[in-house]
Amino acid sequence: MTQAARFRELLRRDGMVVAPGAYDCITARLIERAGFEAVYMTGAGTAATLGYPDFGIVTMSEMVENGGRIAAAVGLPVIADADTGYGNELNVVRTVREYETVGVAGIHIEDQEFPKKCGHLDDKRIVPSEDWVAKIRAAAQSRRSADFLVIARTDSRAVAGFDEAIARANAAIAAGADMAFVEAPQTLEEVAAVPRLVKGPCLLNVVRGGKTPDLDLREAERMGYKLAIVPGLLIKNVVGICEKMLGELRETHRHPAPVREMSVRETFQLWGADEWDALRTRFRDPADGRREAAE
Repeated sequence: MTQAARFRELLRRDGMVVAPGAYDCITARLIERAGFEAVYMTGAGTAATLGYPDFGIVTMSEMVENGGRIAAAVGLPVIADADTGYGNELNVVRTVREYETVGVAGIHIEDQEFPKKCGHLDDKRIVPSEDWVAKIRAAAQSRRSADFLVIARTDSRAVAGFDEAIARANAAIAAGADMAFVEAPQTLEEVAAVPRLVKGPCLLNVVRGGKTPDLDLREAERMGYKLAIVPGLLIKNVVGICEKMLGELRETHRHPAPVREMSVRETFQLWGADEWDALRTRFRDPADGRREAAE
């Protein structure tokens, strides 16, 4: 079963899938180790690893490469940010195919102008609805597997109001999107209204300190959301911990005690050391391969 098919199965169950945000293979493996069922590849985090803000500066190829690395590192479905699709409908067709090829289970495409901005920043600009819907239609019709998830993200709440955001979300669902992502509803009433008014499954973006009020994810599930992403959880905490450790090193001139004590071996085990160690001698004896084939 492909990861896209597995993710479809998760969405068919009752309740909501929670996908914390990973920006590299380390954070993706930690999400898997923590027992979550899916990983979200954060676009802002991916841009940060390359030294850029989330301003649409990172290219499609760079985003796909990171998505492929993360998908290969874990046994979970990976949903990835695909920004605006990186151009018009032609670019969207290639974007979908590239993400599919590297094993990503689904992507979201937004209606901002290119280059875009983080959805929780001010002064965003959106394209005409018909231009965005055409890109969503292109994405839905160009995927090789019907399991690959096409998520339609609209940033129009901040620009044209809540009613326009709902209208765009429904137009995208009608054009073939599998899920709607209304970015940054600004009150708890709006958060609750999205899954009630949109004629399809809905995604909630949980950004601490962003435009959307904080809420318990169990409440979001009761509201009817099928997927919640938590993009900044790990990268923001990593920044805070790194600053603390570096400050202690400069002040004390000694290696600070880590947040969690781990031996060198335990650290490498998190990244698959046991599996790779087993391969060191496996191919020295031809009989081993024959025995495994017989089994």
